Amino acid sequence: MAYESSVPYRAGTEGYTSFRIPAVVRARSGHLLAFAEGRVSSAADSGTIHIVLKRSADAGRTWGPLQVVARNGTGTAGNPAPVVLDSGRVLLLQVHNAADATEGRIRRGRVPPADGRRVWLQHSDDDGASWSPPREITDQAKLPQWRWYATGPGHALQLRHGPYAGRLLVPANHSTPPTDTQDSGAEPRYNGGHALLSDDHGATWRIGYTDSHSHSHSHSDTDRSVAPNETAAAELPDGSVYLNARNEAAAAWRRADAVSTDGGEHLVRPFRPRAGLAGPAVQGSALHLGDRGPLLFSGPAHPAARALMALRSSRDGGLTWRTAHTVGGLPAAYSDLVRLDRDSVGLLYETGDFSAYSTITFRRIPVEEPT
Repeated sequence: MAYESSVPYRAGTEGYTSFRIPAVVRARSGHLLAFAEGRVSSAADSGTIHIVLKRSADAGRTWGPLQVVARNGTGTAGNPAPVVLDSGRVLLLQVHNAADATEGRIRRGRVPPADGRRVWLQHSDDDGASWSPPREITDQAKLPQWRWYATGPGHALQLRHGPYAGRLLVPANHSTPPTDTQDSGAEPRYNGGHALLSDDHGATWRIGYTDSHSHSHSHSDTDRSVAPNETAAAELPDGSVYLNARNEAAAAWRRADAVSTDGGEHLVRPFRPRAGLAGPAVQGSALHLGDRGPLLFSGPAHPAARALMALRSSRDGGLTWRTAHTVGGLPAAYSDLVRLDRDSVGLLYETGDFSAYSTITFRRIPVEEPT
């Protein structure tokens, strides 16, 4: 099936070598806000990177001019995690680090905290036309012993149902130092997932659940076969939160999931493998369509390569999955989902003819409503 599509970001244009890490939300006015990392001098994950934004007033058919929302001098401002509040305010969580602070160096403990991953927050009260200066919230959002750190990437949540309605929940991930005799020169990959929570519309933040192997703050220590990373969150109709994460631990199971029934404070059980979502090691997105609608997941469906972007759906809260739409057979990587209207969702995703990172493309995809 051919879907209506547009290309808000194309590598090698508008002053940027590469655009990566898409995130999209629908403002209260109906405008779409498509965020990305604008990587200035290379496609690498570190260096001079800005958070950029394009807005659409026609459901993603056309896009306005590029806006630079956040800079960090010559360093990195990245991992956009936006959320639209019931007030209409748009919050944008993000992470900053020095240009030479690569993920490997940070994980090995070779970057001073001031240059490492630090958490910042901005807001807009005019649907993304203008933005507040970034405000640092690292002391509320990151434990001192955590090394690598990332918000999202992809949209965050304001809970709408149940006793925790109004709470903000931002899925995030972290790494911890090695606790065994691992070679100090190796790159430890002690990945853990956690949530950032706010009950005052983003004025203050705290850490909710954590799920990792070696951390005393953890409310639930997960099995060694699971190392959650780059988590997506979706609120289910009963107010519980479904969490789906990239799994860095086991080659056989590249997705893991969990559920929280107390607004992200704790997990019902630790993350566990989700074998029904085959794919490579990559970020994905989750979105529940509400009421009797399905839970959706977007991500590449090829078992090994970042390719074959697909939309999969679940009618049982993520226990079983089926393919709802195969978006395309091309290379594809990161993605984010947004509800457009009753009949369609928007998918903002990395893709290209020969590389998954040639464009960030937007597609409008019809959804099936229950009869």
